[in-house]
Amino acid sequence: MDIFVVDAFTDQHFKGNSAAIMPVTTFPDASLMQRIAAENNLSETAFIKPTGDNTYAIRWFSPLTEIDFCGHATLASAFVLYQFYQLKGEITFTTEQVGTLTVKQAPNGNIEMNFPCQPGEEVEPPAALLKGLSITPTKVLKNRQAYIAVLPSEKAVQDVVCDSEQLKQLAPHDIVVTAQSTQYDFVSRYFWPANGGYEDPVTGSIHTALAPYWAEQLGKRELTAYQASQRGGVLHCKMIDNERIIIAGSAVLYLRGKVYL
Repeated sequence: MDIFVVDAFTDQHFKGNSAAIMPVTTFPDASLMQRIAAENNLSETAFIKPTGDNTYAIRWFSPLTEIDFCGHATLASAFVLYQFYQLKGEITFTTEQVGTLTVKQAPNGNIEMNFPCQPGEEVEPPAALLKGLSITPTKVLKNRQAYIAVLPSEKAVQDVVCDSEQLKQLAPHDIVVTAQSTQYDFVSRYFWPANGGYEDPVTGSIHTALAPYWAEQLGKRELTAYQASQRGGVLHCKMIDNERIIIAGSAVLYLRGKVYL
């Protein structure tokens, strides 16, 4: 099986978020895909299957479980198709949980992904969330994917320490912390101990909630975000309307090879 490892939301090796991309003609059994993802041991392994002209079914697996929605592995999949499979124009990815996703290349070389907005609604923070964060949020929202903890400052996002055992109690939801930024429009960090690991380097999917929130707070339709993990990554977000959002970024190939099973 072909395998590509791509660093997404960055133009530098060893930055952004790594994804393994595995083009297939038919999806292997889910248990095998999960074992492959565990063996790859990256934030995500994406399997992409052609279903028509410039159309692919896509499934994402963390080392622990199948994931409903993954942005960085979608960007990495499009990068592989453009760079190594000679695709041109718009690519359509069909998914089981979040509908149809369309992707195209921008004139500046970035890959633009058209995603559904998944805004959060303000909630009372669960006790496990408050115990699981070393810094108390000023506000907590929740969407289908994660709890969104708004912290007092950019420094708080950088400094916060998480208790994984507490945050695991929020499953199936993950937790993202966020604040307004001076250099960017907003920053974030993403923790998913129940679904993938301690901290995800760059999480495209959660920006379908973060960008709408900060767009309203800042009165802007176009925003630049930075995920302040150890690797770090930059995401360019543009609100189309209240239903759809463009999330764009760059990518760089790290590895191309074969998996033998």
